Amino acid sequence: MRFYRRLHPFHAISFDLDDTLYSNHPIMLATDTKMIKYFKTIFSDYGLESTLYAFDMTFWWPFRQQVIAQSPWIKHDISLLREKTYYLGAMSLGLNDTEAQKVAALALAYFVEQRSNFTLPQHTHDFLSTLQRKIPLAAITNGNVDTDKIGIAKYFTAHFNATTENKLKPDRDMFDKTCQTLQISSSQLLHVGDCGKNDVFGGINAGCQTAWLNPYQVGKALKVIPTLALDHIEQLTKIVK
Repeated sequence: MRFYRRLHPFHAISFDLDDTLYSNHPIMLATDTKMIKYFKTIFSDYGLESTLYAFDMTFWWPFRQQVIAQSPWIKHDISLLREKTYYLGAMSLGLNDTEAQKVAALALAYFVEQRSNFTLPQHTHDFLSTLQRKIPLAAITNGNVDTDKIGIAKYFTAHFNATTENKLKPDRDMFDKTCQTLQISSSQLLHVGDCGKNDVFGGINAGCQTAWLNPYQVGKALKVIPTLALDHIEQLTKIVK
């Protein structure tokens, strides 16, 4: 653990989820593989020769960009963006509006189910359980993992994920809403995350204190200096009274 700024008293801790509390990359790789198989089956049921299409990122990316071009605000809601992407892709394959909407909605539900299909180690549960008895905890994430399914929702007093109503980090929106919910000032929130842009820059820009934790080496590089850096998440117990 290394300190780069003076750590002032804090009254709550917020966590990014993906690649902070667990490694998200292998989960997403597995989910992407399952989605390819899923779409090949679904579109075959509609009479399409699905073997002609990869249904990987190269297939979906142009439709994703089309959705964002038509509705730039949708970038803040990655679930809705994904659903609209699936819709346009299904329409391009000849499905009608009703069929495409159904495919898109069911595919999104399946995606969220699969990307939340993992178990956290017991020591992570023990850590969060111990910590939440000492200080309020919150989750601030750009992702769409189902915290109930992975068993960590019970540890968080507040939980914000990016939607059309909650702007993506590094925007200060979700940091501000977390502080309002917990009835604390921004400087009384210590935010923990792996991304130098979304978590450290975003948190500091919102007036929060920040702890940089990048155990899986996937977060963006630091743009500003955090309050402190953690080698592992359990080090937080050393600074919580």
